[in-house]
Amino acid sequence: MTKLSVNINKIATLRNSRGGNTPNLVQSAIDIQDFGADGITIHPRPDERHIKYKDAYDLNPIVNTEYNIEGNPIQKFVDLVLDIKPEQVTLVPDAVDAITSNAGWDTKTHQNFLVEVIAEFKRNDIRTSIFMDADLPLIEAAAKTGADRIELYTEEFASQYELSNREAIEPYVESAKLATKLGMGINAGHDLNLENIKFFAQNIPNLLEVSIGHALIAESLYLGLQNVVSMYLYRLKP
Repeated sequence: MTKLSVNINKIATLRNSRGGNTPNLVQSAIDIQDFGADGITIHPRPDERHIKYKDAYDLNPIVNTEYNIEGNPIQKFVDLVLDIKPEQVTLVPDAVDAITSNAGWDTKTHQNFLVEVIAEFKRNDIRTSIFMDADLPLIEAAAKTGADRIELYTEEFASQYELSNREAIEPYVESAKLATKLGMGINAGHDLNLENIKFFAQNIPNLLEVSIGHALIAESLYLGLQNVVSMYLYRLKP
């Protein structure tokens, strides 16, 4: 069964909008795990506009499922990950001023850099995943970095699915097949939601994990957090 990791950035955004500690990010992570989620994802950015670097440390002792820390591997981020040693680090090439992640790695141009960073994480027994577009040549190059997994950037699929274009899944299927052949595991995330997650999961071979934040939290405003986590888990059943 594909694992569900819940990205709690948006809970931090809501907290930060008023200051203080409401909603309580740590308690939210505890509850989400109790509701059945397989992991907690955070994506600290340099400006700390949602997840703060302190949050990463506060969450570490209470994440008893899988802790996934995403981010651009600037030195501050690398130091954070090496200090905490989560189960997984997901490398994302987002610009400092990006509202949200909007592109995967160019693994040809940045291959030497990624090789160096990934080697450091692997020396510390941290599983590595690279945020990737559904681009076969770049996935071939990703395999040469030593990454354990790729995370397929699924915004284009989600946009096309909303337009009833089911053929948009095909590049992701081929990308997953190639990554598997090259010895890498498959994660996915970005704009996956309750409407499209079942179709995506049923069609992507060897899909190990999805990381969902914005949609899941937005859906929870209407349906409740515990209910929404259960709905995702149900849709992810094989």
